[in-house]
Order: sequence, then structure tokens, then C-alpha cells
Amino acid sequence: MVGGGVGGMVAALLLARNGHEVRLFERLNRLGGKLAEHEREGFVFSLGPSLLTMPRLFRDLGVGCAMVEPAELCRYRFADGSRLRALRDPVRMEEQVESLAPGQGPAWRAFYGWAQECLAASRRTFFAGPLGRPPEQARLGDLLAVAPGRTLDGLARRFFGDPRLRQYVGRYATYAGSNPYRAPAALGCVPAIEHGEGGWYVPGGLPRIAADLGGLLAAAGAEVHLGAEVTEVIADRAAVSGVRLASGERVTADAVVVNADAAALYGRLLPDRRRLRRIAGLGLSSSVLLMLAGVEGRTAGLPHHSVVFSADYRREFDDIFRHGRPAQDPTVYIGCAAVDDPTQAPAGAENWVMLVNVPARDPSRWPMPVESYRDLVLDLLARRGHDLSGRLRFVELFTPADLRDRYGAWGGAIYGSAHGLSLIPISEPTRP
Repeated sequence: MVGGGVGGMVAALLLARNGHEVRLFERLNRLGGKLAEHEREGFVFSLGPSLLTMPRLFRDLGVGCAMVEPAELCRYRFADGSRLRALRDPVRMEEQVESLAPGQGPAWRAFYGWAQECLAASRRTFFAGPLGRPPEQARLGDLLAVAPGRTLDGLARRFFGDPRLRQYVGRYATYAGSNPYRAPAALGCVPAIEHGEGGWYVPGGLPRIAADLGGLLAAAGAEVHLGAEVTEVIADRAAVSGVRLASGERVTADAVVVNADAAALYGRLLPDRRRLRRIAGLGLSSSVLLMLAGVEGRTAGLPHHSVVFSADYRREFDDIFRHGRPAQDPTVYIGCAAVDDPTQAPAGAENWVMLVNVPARDPSRWPMPVESYRDLVLDLLARRGHDLSGRLRFVELFTPADLRDRYGAWGGAIYGSAHGLSLIPISEPTRP
């Protein structure tokens, strides 16, 4: 097994439990991959996922750490100052939508019903077997249920007349580092997961999951090698035969599972120009600028998760994906675990993780220094109700270059390739 992120750990665990001799090699000196944290002056920050969906999957594996559910999935603030509280209960969520945009509550109910059907169809097809060909049990109705050929923005326009609700739906593209005006409508199934199974938090931070998985790996008899970088997957035309480590050591194996970007596999570990060209043709996903802030005092009414939307969503994604520059008016995600977990910040303080979608390229190529962009984001938040003036103890930055250097992320892209459709119009009609 190459790579000790959560995907690699779970794959190694399942293989070990099925009787295979498993050796896992991780370049870093810890397991968990992007499921990581950073500490400073008593503040603890998540560098990766900030919530957990489908916790039953981890429970089924034997992960035993505590999990709690915040009061709100997320709170959205739009550029006009209006707000939408995303609540797990679909009935209450419909009420919140109706309060924001009178007459649109039933539209959200219809959208949620579509999301449920899309998720069910995806589980019967795309998640049910090897990628690359439709599973045998696929039905035409299942394939149509994912709205093939329609973008996520096109899906939002099918259901919602209010532009704020279309922006809310478009945000689900960013879960895959993609552009809602190019991403497939199938990403609209995410609300069925969030409202169906909730968005959860692990007290002490989500890296507790990686610690639990590490214990399960040991119990299953898997060998874990930390600080062991794999530089080559050894193979001939017939089969793989092992891996080579940075130390020069050759490790033989009957099979090799690689938990890394496909570009890293076919560009470096197992060079394949044809496959690499196909991957490059998909384009890079977005990257992120993380702003880790130690904030003095407590913010009245602050939820665990909130999103402050830009005034022009299309321009924001054009900046990122067409022009390769950070948006001048970005959407900002704010996560504050201290709202639900006092261990994550000193008494009377808050740990703010501010996440901004940016292009997957080195910040040295941005049109402004990264510190100037930090100030732009803080000024924007101040104008939209989150003024941190006089409250900041520090702000640390985690950039696409850090993603590239720490995790080997292709170009600093957070999810490798972008999800998009190649045969779709850029814009679609407002109503079907």
C-alpha cells in the first residue's frame, strides 16, 4: 500500500482483514494524510476535512471515537446580508428556505427529492463496481436520474428562481474542487447525504479518526512504515512486482495499491504518458488558501460552520478556472470548532479556519502577494459582518504550495483533477 491517507488506511485495513499480508508505506511521519491539524499557542486548527458525513461507514470498520452533531449543518450569508440556516431535518430546512425566499420552500423539497433519487441511483451504479464501465445492474432510469449532460448550475436553475438558492446549490461543486458552471449535476446528490445522515464532528478534532484507524491496522496485523517514501512502482508489461523506496530498498509484492493523485502515479511512480495526457486534459481542481486565526473573545451566535458568499459567483469561478487568479470577491468558508469543542482554543478565544478557493498554482504567480490577498479577505469579511479588527492574535497561511510540497498534490490541487463535462454549454436557460 502506497500512501497512508484515510483512503489508504481503509484499503489496507480491509485487505488485512481478508487475510492478505499488508505493508503500508507513508512518506510523512504520521498517518492520516490531509486529515491533519496544526497547533499554536493553545489553538488547534484542522488542515483538512472539518466535518464527517456517513459516520456509519467508520463505525462499521470499528472506529470508536466519539462523534457529535452540531446544531446546524452550515449557515450561509449572502452578499445582500440575507442568511440561510441549513438544518439537518428536511422539513425544517424547507421552512428555512421558505423564510429566505417565499414560495421556494416546495422547490427545495423537490430538489431534495431529486438528490435522494440521484444518490440511490449512484449507489446502484457508479459506486457499485469498478469504474470504467456501467455495472451490470445499471438501468436506464438510474443513468437518467443523475441528469447526464447537465451542469450543477443547470440543475439549480431547474429548481430555483432565486439566485441565492442557485448559489447555495453551486457550492456543492466546491466539495470536489470544481466549477459549478462546468461540474456535473450529480454533485447535487450531496444534500441527500448531509440531510439524510448529518454532518458530524469528532471531539478533539477529526484526526482522532486517523488514530483509531491506525490502531485497527495494528490489530489486523498490517505493517505500517512511516517516513518511508515510495519513488517507484516496479512493473513490466504483465504485472507489478513491488515498489522501490527513496532509500533504494526494493520491496516485493504481488499487488500494489496506490492512494495518491492519479497524476502522481502515472507521472512519477509508474510513468505512462498516454494516461497522463488524459488526466491533464481534465484540468486541475481548485486549490485552497487556509487562513488559521487565533481570535480573542467569543463571537455571539457564531455557528461551527458558516459560508460568506461572493456577490458574483460566476465571476469568482471564472477568475479561478479561466484566468488562474484568486477571485477579488471570494466566497469564504469559516470553521470554528471551539463553538462545540472548548479544547480547540484557549478559554475565551476561538480558532477560526478561513478557507478560500484559489487556483492550483504557486502563489508566487498570483497577481498580488499572498499577504495582500489575506488582507483583502479579512477586509471583505469585515464588510459582511465578520470584523476581526483588534481581535486577531495571529493569522497563519497554508497555501497551494504547501499542499504540493507536503502531500505531493498535483500543482497544489486539493482534489487532483476537476470534475467537469466536455460537451455542455457554458450557460443554460433559467427554467426548463
